[in-house]
Amino acid sequence: MKNTPIFRVMVAAGALAMRFRGGIRGIARDLRWSYLPPLMVYFAAGVSGFTGIIEAFFVKDKLGLTPALLASLGFWAGLPWAMKMPLGHLVDVFWRWKALFVYLGAVLMGASLAIMVGLTGHAEWMATLLPLDAWYVISVLLAPIGFVLQDVVADAMTVEAVPALRENGTPYSEAEQQQMHVTMQTLGRMAIVGGGAVVAGAGGWLAKTLSYETMYWISLAIPMVSVLGVLLAAGMRRWRRRSAALPAEISPPEAVTLNANILGAGVAFVALSLLLGLGRVPMNEEIIFFGSLGLIVFLMRQLLADLDPGRRREIIAIAVIIFVFRAMPGAGAGASWWQMDRLGFDEAFLGTLRQVASILAIAGMLALRGWMGRRPVPYLVVFLSLYGTVMALPFLGMFYGLHEWTEAHLGFGAHTIALVDTMADSPIGQVAMIPMLAWIAKEAPRNRKATYFAVMAAFTNLALSASQLGTQYLNKLFVIERGHYDELGMLMIVTTILGLVLPVAAVLFFQPGSTGMRHRMADRLNPIKAFSKITGSQHSSR
Repeated sequence: MKNTPIFRVMVAAGALAMRFRGGIRGIARDLRWSYLPPLMVYFAAGVSGFTGIIEAFFVKDKLGLTPALLASLGFWAGLPWAMKMPLGHLVDVFWRWKALFVYLGAVLMGASLAIMVGLTGHAEWMATLLPLDAWYVISVLLAPIGFVLQDVVADAMTVEAVPALRENGTPYSEAEQQQMHVTMQTLGRMAIVGGGAVVAGAGGWLAKTLSYETMYWISLAIPMVSVLGVLLAAGMRRWRRRSAALPAEISPPEAVTLNANILGAGVAFVALSLLLGLGRVPMNEEIIFFGSLGLIVFLMRQLLADLDPGRRREIIAIAVIIFVFRAMPGAGAGASWWQMDRLGFDEAFLGTLRQVASILAIAGMLALRGWMGRRPVPYLVVFLSLYGTVMALPFLGMFYGLHEWTEAHLGFGAHTIALVDTMADSPIGQVAMIPMLAWIAKEAPRNRKATYFAVMAAFTNLALSASQLGTQYLNKLFVIERGHYDELGMLMIVTTILGLVLPVAAVLFFQPGSTGMRHRMADRLNPIKAFSKITGSQHSSR
């Protein structure tokens, strides 16, 4: 009985359930009131996906944008995230007035949503001022600028939220600090994903009964959540000063002054981007991408100059591995259109998929919190690349008729396959970033927390722009048009292979440490051993 597959599955499921309960207890034990304000800012970013599903249908049905053009637009929308460096520096310099950055971000997010209100409810009047496609482009570009302004403040607030001293004035140990940072970053990811879970299903189902215009009117309340977060932080600081009921904040050892290198590089980057973008210079996206990459590498070099060479090489190697992992191209908007047109996925079902994915992602972060805190980033990248490849196979199979065969012989079709695949894929989808974010937060100096966080995060975020460029190239090579999806299968095959081969190659090439360490990591990446370590099951001892 003990050697049967059913018994082993039951043991593994029980071990995962115990880890889930342990994760909940650990999170509850480590919770602090100081964590709440940045979590509210992150939660606002999560619930911003309330209109994501209806936007996809609106673009497909009402606008004449191609998948390649949408990928190009995604590239431009991702560039503001590379501006986190000068913005982070400004937040450090003007930390006392950090709320103003959040307020400005809320205004820009509101303006983006207001444009969509006009496009979905007053399109004829909007068209008299500008073409509808131009209005949509403006809306798409405004929103990420608002998110960046708020995110750079929230990132720095997560560093401030973790105390260095106990209430009695004694310092926390390094291990305790690391655990608190892991908890803070886990809660941050949970706030973003949980916000998406709250609105994903509701957004899809409400789209069946409410007009798109009404949906966008409702979404105008979202920016207020982040505003309430910084107001709460200000109120907590006043309470702390009056009653000393919470641990005291650590004062910066010295005031932060404006750094000409950071600000000058940021201004030059903005000017170059606008000049190339508005001037229609050939290969402007590529020039801006490599210019951004050069700028970030220059600032990282300055930031890491004081570290010893071994530590510096280790940090750079991990950053490059994460960059490659996040830079993998996707299939683009054509894959979503195919799901809508050929698989019959409507707003309600897509909303259900997103909600299931979000809820299971939160469960996965709780269950795997300890596991991911103990694993190095290269290990997680290879594990997630292998797992992601397996999870991509069901949709690839459905393009070639898998759902038709299962429906004819097994009684279930595309909707069930998509739901099961989402349930299997979601629990570990968010774990790759948490150890890296916790490390950045732990190493960030208290008086330069926003700058340090922004420079390191900007490098990995620029990978998303590389991903959009790759997606754009592939959509030009494999042309996908509305109703014509003949080349989508080969496109999905190519993206799946790239998503497996390139990150694993980056780990093998850049993995910090000796060859022996690589052999040990390869041994640990054995799928059976990896699953056994996640579940904590000890079959050999039985």
